[in-house]
Amino acid sequence: MTAIGSNGLTVAVDLARMRLDYETRGIDVTEVDADPFVQFDRWFDDAVRAELVEPNAVVVSTVSAAGELSSRHVLLKGRPDGGFVFYTNYTSDKSADLDDNGRVALTFAWLGLHRQVNVSGRARRVEAAVSDEYWAVRTRGSQLGGWASDQSAPLADRAELDARQAAVEARFAEVDPVPRPPHWGGWFVEPSSIEFWQGRLNRLHDRIRYERTAEGAWTVGRRSP
Repeated sequence: MTAIGSNGLTVAVDLARMRLDYETRGIDVTEVDADPFVQFDRWFDDAVRAELVEPNAVVVSTVSAAGELSSRHVLLKGRPDGGFVFYTNYTSDKSADLDDNGRVALTFAWLGLHRQVNVSGRARRVEAAVSDEYWAVRTRGSQLGGWASDQSAPLADRAELDARQAAVEARFAEVDPVPRPPHWGGWFVEPSSIEFWQGRLNRLHDRIRYERTAEGAWTVGRRSP
């Protein structure tokens, strides 16, 4: 492959030889909290203190009714007891997938700390009051954007989206606050497993995995890297 170097010139990139050894302290089953959510909050706080870019960015992976997988980044906007919350358009592709089967995976990648967290579980829509509460703290521009975008639907061109935005701005010009669209709201992800990954030397990484039992308790163990 090729890339643009710092001097503006095109340089060759050998993907096979691109690597970075992670010389970071590892983690062990004996050191992590018995509650995976407490452990997640600790790592999330570490990412915030490290001033990583968008520490609440998370890859959401879903599967369609036809079995097709898809992934995209969203922003985590809630960490209530027992799960994770993000917000989106309920007519989007990911919402259609979640409405169909609820299966979801989340991946947090905090590369500056050589860490990632992988979550697998089920998602369900949050109560309308929860969505209303978060909608109220969004900027007005983001609220108008939520009305203007029919997320995942085809667009002829950018001009069509700009026209929709202009129409929405005119519609709500005298309206304050902007109401939440009925097609927009939150998803609550309830995990069945949460894995904490810490990069180590020579690709011998640490993987500590929590799994929920049928009784709702958590077991914790180590996985091979």
